[in-house]
This record gives sequence, C-alpha cells and structure tokens, in this order.
Amino acid sequence: MRSLFAKSAKSNQLAKKPANLKVLSRYVKLNALLAIIAAVIGLWALQLIFSYLSELDSLDDNYTMGEALKYIFYRSPYFLEQFIPTGALLGAVIGLGLLANKSELVVMRAAGVSIYRIVGWVLQPALIFVLLALAINQFVLPSSNQLAKQINDEDSTSLVTSVRGYWTIQPRFETTEAGSATPDGSDILYIDYADVAGNIGEVKRWHLDNNGNLQTAVHAEGGKYTGREPIDVNSEKPSEQYRYEWQLNDMVKLSINQGFESSQAISPSDTLSLPFAPESVYLLTRKAEDLSLTQLYEHRTFMRQQGNRSLDHEVAFWQKLLSPLSILSLVIVACSFVFGSLRTHSLGLRIVVALLFGLLFSYIQDLVGFVSLATGFSPMLMVLLPIIGSALLGGYLIKRQM
Repeated sequence: MRSLFAKSAKSNQLAKKPANLKVLSRYVKLNALLAIIAAVIGLWALQLIFSYLSELDSLDDNYTMGEALKYIFYRSPYFLEQFIPTGALLGAVIGLGLLANKSELVVMRAAGVSIYRIVGWVLQPALIFVLLALAINQFVLPSSNQLAKQINDEDSTSLVTSVRGYWTIQPRFETTEAGSATPDGSDILYIDYADVAGNIGEVKRWHLDNNGNLQTAVHAEGGKYTGREPIDVNSEKPSEQYRYEWQLNDMVKLSINQGFESSQAISPSDTLSLPFAPESVYLLTRKAEDLSLTQLYEHRTFMRQQGNRSLDHEVAFWQKLLSPLSILSLVIVACSFVFGSLRTHSLGLRIVVALLFGLLFSYIQDLVGFVSLATGFSPMLMVLLPIIGSALLGGYLIKRQM
C-alpha cells in the first residue's frame, strides 16, 4: 500500500511539473520583458536629451528651437534602433539580476530547471525587440532620416570637393553628318539628392574636352523626371535599353572659351539624360544609414550590374541583416553575467560591466566595418566576427556556472 501511495504521489508531481514550468516561464519572460523595455526607453530618452542639448548650439534665425525639436523627433527612430542591442543586454542583466537578488534563480535551479532553459526564456522577449529593430530599419528609417536631413542640412553649394550625393563621369559623343559618333570628351556629373517620385535636387555638370580642358560648367537648382526614350532595342542589358531624362530648372551655364574668356547664360530649363531609372538615382544619392534593408540589397544588386562596388553600403547591409543575431548574442552574454553568487560581485557591478560590454561590442562593430572599408575584406565575415565572438564568450561563461 505504501508503495502504491508513493507511485501515485510521484505521478501527481510529474503531472504538475509542466504546469509549474509554464508559470515559471511566464514569470521569467515578463520580468525580462519589462526590464528590457525600461532599459531601452531609458537609454533612448538619454540620447534624445543629449542630442537636443547639442542642437542648442546651432540655433539661429533660420534654425529655431521648434525646428530643432522636429529634427530630434525625426531622428528618434534612428536613436531607438541604435540602442536596442545595448538595451536588450542591460535589460536582461537587470531582469535576471532582480530574480537572483531575491534568490529566485537559486530556487529554480534547485528545483531542476537548467540554466539553458532559463536563458531560452529570456531570449524569447528579446525576439520582440529583434522584430522591432527590423521593422524600424525597413519601414521607418528611410523616411524619418530624409525628413530630418531636410530640416538640418548643412549648405554644401560651395564645397566642390564634397562627396555627398552621387558623382559620375559620363563619356560624351558627337554625331557627325555621316551619322557616326565620335568622342567629344566627358562630363563630370553631381546630383545632390533624389526621391522616389523622380525629383532631383541640386545638379552640377562640368564638360571636359578630349584633352581634359574645362569647356562648360552647368548648375541647376533641381529637376523633375519627364520620361524615358529607347536607345538600343538590341542591348543585352534591360537597363541600357532606355535613356531616362530629367528637366532641369533654374539653370546657369558658364562657357569657357580659348584664352580663358568666359560667358554666362541663364536658362529656365535644360535636359539631363542618365542611363538608369529614377529609383536607381534615389539609391545612389542616399547614405547607407538612410536606406532600408531591401533598398540596400537593391543598391548592391545595381552596383554589381554596373560592375562597381560600394563597401560602405555592403557593410551597412550585413549589419542590418545580422542585427537580430547581434541582439541575441548580447542577451546570451547578459545571462552569463547573472548566474553565480551575488556575494562575489554585486548586481550594480554586473550592470556596469554589462553596459561597458555593450558599448565595447558597438565600438568593435564600427571598427570591423572600418577595417572592411580599408582592406576590402569580406563585409559579411567582418560583421559576423563580433557576433560569433560574443556568442562564444556568453556560452563559455554560462558553461562555467553549471
């Protein structure tokens, strides 16, 4: 009889164990989620305050306090996306640290709950912020960064050597009376910006003859896309079957004659022809941080079709694509900081160490990006190195606690 009662009690405990684990998992997930939310919002709010204080030095008659607030508002999604990895790391340490401070983690482990299971519970709320970061990158940042740039954009009309916007060299050909085309020098073209609707900003164009002498300099305040014309129906590349045209507005043309004599002419409009569509011009004139993940992929594909490569955009593409792995690897490291006796290291010290590690991880990511740009080494591998190193470090530290 006693053995029968023992068997029945044991079976009741086994039946209650899954239900107890569900309660424990919800409790741990809720604590981790609230702590991560508080950490991300706290870091985000600090960045907004510091950014606003830095903008106060730029206030003048043209750039008022209201415009500064609008600028910070449009830049806030970028700040939020930047602090999600560090906030997830800090929040995981705080959430689990509060449980460890009340000896709740000790009770869980004494009840047979493994460290890996607890880490898995903490990773699930972090997935919410992974999705949030991807959504901000894809749907919010391209528009918000463009609006912020329109408010606080330094005047670069006098900076001839500016590398912003899009620069290209186009060969020019002159059609003879016999119908053949002969080389007529080349054009150096600069476009400040473009939007998806086909509008372009400031345009500068310098025409050089076959000897490299400057012949004309053209400046236009902006332009609007007017359409496309077929140029070669037998071309193997679809993008080269059409020539896309823009109508330039408020154009000023400076002609340089022999003997350095020059003449200036003002024209209300002129035509600009390019071998690629307005969508491609938009991608070429945007900074890497202003493009979404899909736009970066389109930019990468377009550059490959042109036989060129932009390492800056490739590094940004892999950083945004692999950002979920960055967040999860930092959460693994955060969990490794918590397990262990609080008598050895206090919770406050562990929070400080976690914050420093998050900043170090961010700096290393920027560093490997610069290394890739300087050496031409694979951007994907360079972005993966800090993520793999962080995950391995977290796994090693967790294993030591078992």
